[in-house]
Amino acid sequence: MPYLTKEKKADFFTKFGGKATNTGSIEGQVALLTERISQISKHLQENKKDFSTHRGLMQLVGKRKRLLTYLSKHNLSGYRELIEKLGIRK
Repeated sequence: MPYLTKEKKADFFTKFGGKATNTGSIEGQVALLTERISQISKHLQENKKDFSTHRGLMQLVGKRKRLLTYLSKHNLSGYRELIEKLGIRK
């Protein structure tokens, strides 16, 4: 069972990337990764000894961090707006 349906993915890219077909937008990718990270974190709270999933989570967090770093260097106002919408940095 996939963690996100096609409709939910399209909704993420519409909300953050401009339109549903703009799947390459940094904002849409970060939003999708954030959703996936939250779902995996919930799984790991129940399954504390699932170390392979923990490693995958760390890889996703690293990927999101790299995308956010790129966005902050190239579009600082967009970066600030995105982290405000997603609520990832306090």
